[in-house]
This record gives sequence, structure tokens and C-alpha cells, in this order.
Amino acid sequence: MTNNKNLKWHNWLLLLAVVLLIVTPLVVKKGSEFGGADGQAEEAIKEIQPQYKPWFNSLIQLPGGEVESLLFAVQAAAGAGAIGYVIGLYKGRSEFSNNKNENSN
Repeated sequence: MTNNKNLKWHNWLLLLAVVLLIVTPLVVKKGSEFGGADGQAEEAIKEIQPQYKPWFNSLIQLPGGEVESLLFAVQAAAGAGAIGYVIGLYKGRSEFSNNKNENSN
């Protein structure tokens, strides 16, 4: 039982560390611009072709680049979590199958 409590405690600490890694840059670098490749590409296109107009506009306007970066990071983390879950699921099934085969002998 104590091992299970330690595991839960470690999971909460890892979650706290992830939240701190996400929030710390936003707090430390207040007012700074977190730009991406999209903005740089748009500037380069406007230099080459000043009368360029985009084909469509965004559905929602985010308040700043840092929010956009945060959403991108959350999306990447969710994808990595889903991939990790699937890998763990298949590894667990494989180990369960191997243990089942060993016990049947």
C-alpha cells in the first residue's frame, strides 16, 4: 500500500513540474513576444508581394502569441500523452500475455 501511495505522490510531483514548466516562461518573460514561423512567413510574403491577401482568416483571434504557443504546447503534450498511453497499453498487454504463457506451462 505504501508503494502505491509513493507512486501517486510521484505522479502529482511530475504533474506539478509540468505545470511549472509551462507557466514559468509566461511569468518570467511578461510582455515579451513569442513568435513562430507563421508570423515570419507572413512577413516574408508581404516583402515579396506587398498586395498579398490571405485566402481566409482565423476563426478566433487569440490575445497574444504566448497564448498561441501555450495552446500549441498543450496540443503537443496531449499527443505525446496519447502516444505514450498506447505504447504502454500494448507493452502491458504483451507482458500480460507472456506471463500468462509462462504460468500455463
